[in-house]
Amino acid sequence: MTTKQDIIERLETIIDPEVSFDIYTMGLVREIDIINNTHVHLLITYTTPMCPAGPQIQQQITDELEDLGFDHVDIDLTFDPPWQMPEKLKTMIGL
Repeated sequence: MTTKQDIIERLETIIDPEVSFDIYTMGLVREIDIINNTHVHLLITYTTPMCPAGPQIQQQITDELEDLGFDHVDIDLTFDPPWQMPEKLKTMIGL
């Protein structure tokens, strides 16, 4: 069975094209819920509600998780609370 860590490792390969960091490190993935061997649900956000890369990011998530064996990849989008840069990312970029 695919684990949450397997999913995280795949999400870490998806780079937000506007900022050149992966979506997991950026804190765009809020929840990962493995329903069963073929169904996974993610709750994500974007850095801004009008993120032009949003559809591309969602498609990449779907593609990566389907490659892991999931037939059903559900992605919900939220902006509550609004995105804030995680401390880990701040440290990485020297803030």
